[in-house]
Amino acid sequence: MPTIVGNSARVVEGDSFVIDEYAGNVASKDDRISIAHVQISAPTAEPWLTLHYDEWMAVTKGRMLLEHAGGSLEVKAGQTVFIGKGERFRPSFPDAGTEYFPVCLPAFRPDRCLREDGTPRESEVSKKLQELHAGAGAKTAESAEPPPEVLYHMCPVPVWEEAKAIGEAYYPATFAADGHYTHATGVSARLIETANHFYQSDPHPWVCLRTSRSALRRAGIFVRDEEALPVGDQPVGESWGAWVCPHIIGGIPISAIDAEFPIQRDGLRFVAIPGVAA
Repeated sequence: MPTIVGNSARVVEGDSFVIDEYAGNVASKDDRISIAHVQISAPTAEPWLTLHYDEWMAVTKGRMLLEHAGGSLEVKAGQTVFIGKGERFRPSFPDAGTEYFPVCLPAFRPDRCLREDGTPRESEVSKKLQELHAGAGAKTAESAEPPPEVLYHMCPVPVWEEAKAIGEAYYPATFAADGHYTHATGVSARLIETANHFYQSDPHPWVCLRTSRSALRRAGIFVRDEEALPVGDQPVGESWGAWVCPHIIGGIPISAIDAEFPIQRDGLRFVAIPGVAA
């Protein structure tokens, strides 16, 4: 029978736009899908975003411009645009009075949306969203999904090349301090954020290594999925509380790596991993 699942909740209220959620982790405490209404009162733009969910945006008034790796796209009133999981894009709204309805599957959560915040306003929006979603959503969508098969790990190039030259398994510098495991992720969209959080102080060139649970299992190594944990004495990011991270119990055998991706840097800042994550 039809059921009222919740009431709308104001999740963002800024100088130029407001967002009301009608279903999702805040409004209906449901992690399966989120539906919101965004109203733009003055021309504005969002930072670059990378999603770990599929999103449909139905524009009902005005227009939006979407910058992406291949150029830009104008979405007019009456049109719906689809943005797939893993896509990096930047939405802007040149006209006051623009309105649209974003639908996210699974539901929006801050840890599923990598925001490249560059202004105090953008950072304040991120902080507000993290506060609202703290404890919201019981990870129902994630817990229903099988653990990711493909895993990624980042390390300095000289350390990796030394391991290959010796022909022994690779171990990160903080292996013992971290509890004798190797950090990894099955979510490629988190790699750049993780690199900039933990590793900017290391000026060496870095590489992203790709392996899989199957390859590690064949080498007698298992993977434990748990909450994000510190690297050495550096704590995790404030918004990472909902992350589920694969930890490789042991080092990584050279034979278990099936691809290497150089990581691009701008000074000390990590900016992209061509072939994996922008």
